[in-house]
Order: sequence, then C-alpha cells, then structure tokens
Amino acid sequence: MGKNDHSTERQTFIAACDAKVKLVRVEAGLTQDAMAHALGLSKKTLVDIEKGRRTLGWTGSVALCLVFGDSEVIAGTFGGTPVDLIQTAAFAGQPVHRRRVTGSPTWWTAVMENDRYILQQNVISQHYRIITHDKTRIASAFDLDELLPIFNHPLTEGQ
Repeated sequence: MGKNDHSTERQTFIAACDAKVKLVRVEAGLTQDAMAHALGLSKKTLVDIEKGRRTLGWTGSVALCLVFGDSEVIAGTFGGTPVDLIQTAAFAGQPVHRRRVTGSPTWWTAVMENDRYILQQNVISQHYRIITHDKTRIASAFDLDELLPIFNHPLTEGQ
C-alpha cells in the first residue's frame, strides 16, 4: 500500500463491519427489523448486507461501531473501541484532533517511548498513535513513517 493510499484503510474497515454486522445483531439480541432501525436502514438493505450482496458503506460502518460501541464482537474485530481507528481513517493525511484516549490498554503495544510521547500500535488493526504520558492522543496514522517526524521532533522553548 502506498504512503498516501488512505482509501484502502476505509475499505478494509467497511469490509470488516460488513462481515460482522450479523454477529453484532445476534450478540445484541436484536431482530433484523430492530437492527435496521438502529442503523437507519431498511430491513431489506440489512438482509442484503448480511447476505453479502450490499455493503454498509462508510457511514453505516461508523454507525454500527458507535451505536454498538460496547460490543465484544466489535472490540475483538478492531482491538478495542474503534473510535481511534475511525478517526484515523476519517482524517487520514490531516492533523488529528487531540483528545484523551480511553479504553483498555490491552489492545495497544508500546513501540517507542521518549520523555514526551508514547508511540503505540493497535494489536488488531495495526494502526499507530502517539499519546502523551497523560494519555492525550497527539496523532494517529496507518503508516509509522507519518508519525516518526512528530515523535522525534525536538522540544522548542515554550512547548
């Protein structure tokens, strides 16, 4: 995958959501009618997605992950809450909004650490993020090379 080929990450995310939508529905104990309503879809569209004839697309996939954010199926698919992954794909190539990270550290492995930052990789999705020692996300990307200049940038006076 090329350094700036961010559409691949979105397509991979969407395909994973398409493959898990029925498992999430069953896990939640919902009928197809109730699941379709929760996602803002028609029952026919949901049936087609579950049978592999249609796709949730980007918006439907994001809705699935946010509406069913406490799903064990989703956590196991994406390595914890997929919010960081979604934002990484949504803002690919752009600065990431700083926010405090939440969720289990089980899904993250420290790759590098310095006096300012911890560079981590998600064990399932394999995307990277830089967080401060007080757990504020600074940046995230699918390509480690995009984050290294930020991670290695020396402190200047006033920072």
